[in-house]
Amino acid sequence: MSKEFSGLVAIVTGAGSGIGLEVARGLTERGARVFGFDINQGEMASVATFIKCDIGDAASVESAFAEFKKASSKLDILINNAGIGSLTTVEKETDEIWHKVLNINVVGTARVSRAAIALLRESKSAAIVNTASVAAIDGIPNRAAYSASKGAILSLTLAMATDHLADGIRVNAVNPATTDTPWVKKLLDQSPDAKAARSALESRQPMGRLVSPSEIASAIIFLASPVQASVTGTTLNVDGGMHSLRIPK
Repeated sequence: MSKEFSGLVAIVTGAGSGIGLEVARGLTERGARVFGFDINQGEMASVATFIKCDIGDAASVESAFAEFKKASSKLDILINNAGIGSLTTVEKETDEIWHKVLNINVVGTARVSRAAIALLRESKSAAIVNTASVAAIDGIPNRAAYSASKGAILSLTLAMATDHLADGIRVNAVNPATTDTPWVKKLLDQSPDAKAARSALESRQPMGRLVSPSEIASAIIFLASPVQASVTGTTLNVDGGMHSLRIPK
């Protein structure tokens, strides 16, 4: 496997499971030293150095970066992957849900990025990749707060790419469709008919299946790679054709 990340240091938020875990694994395999920021270590033990971090809490982010700086004097790559979902309409979503989703998904991404910028500015291979969602660009039922938060991530990506172009920091995003993660499995398990619920999710994606975490991770790693030195302000859809394709039934 290519070692284009050899000598580079990366932080991956939400690295304990799902997409974040696959990103951490892929970066490690390609030569990077990876630090996983998450509330729990999860399954990252063999692929990343765990640092406890709740991106929804400013003090936790500050503490996590203080611990990181004790272990590494440099940072080259930041993957803002941590986030939460929400499954209601704007009519039913309470202020509490709105504040929680936006605080973690949007402000949390900004918190981590703010703490990382000074370190990234010193790197010759600086890159940030934000995990957004196809829900930011397509109307999906019962995703009001989640969709709004991911739409904000796309706008934030463009703002950050512009603000830090002169610093040599590239900023890009990915838009996953429904991905076969532990969070999705948990939702399906709560359904009265998990098999039917999964089939419904699969059928709305033109490829007829859920996207795999490793497929999303590959796209994130592509955008983070120093080989892509001219790619910034870009969003890559990894959605099985959900956004662009209309397949006759």
